[in-house]
Amino acid sequence: QVQLVESGGGSVQAGGSLRLSCAGSGRTFSSSDMGWFRQAPGKKREFVAGISWSGGRTYYADSVQGRFTISRDNAKNTVYLQMNGLKPEDTGVYHCIADDRDIVVVITTEGATYWGQGTQVIVSS
Repeated sequence: QVQLVESGGGSVQAGGSLRLSCAGSGRTFSSSDMGWFRQAPGKKREFVAGISWSGGRTYYADSVQGRFTISRDNAKNTVYLQMNGLKPEDTGVYHCIADDRDIVVVITTEGATYWGQGTQVIVSS
C-alpha cells in the first residue's frame, strides 16, 4: 500500500518554527515531484511549496516565500518543510503530496496522485 505519512505538526506561538516531515512508503518517490498543501478551517485548500524530483527546482506560495524552505532526501523517501517566522494565518492542516508529473502541473491543477492524511499546525498570536 502506497502511503505518505506526515509528522512534525504542533502548536507554536507567532514567530516560532516547526519542521514537517513526510515519509513515503510502498514505492519509491525518488523520481516523483513532491510538495505541501494546506487547508485552514473554512478555507479552500492552497498550495504551499513544491520541489522537483532532483531537488533542483523549488516553488513557494507568495505568502510563505522567504519563511518556509522545502527540501527532500531521496535516500529516505522523505520530503521536509522547514517553517520559520510562523504567523497565525499559517494555521491549518498540512498535507504532503507526490506525483510523477511535473510539480508545476500539480500546482496549476491543485491535484496530485498521492496525498498524506495531514498534520495539524496551530500558530497562536
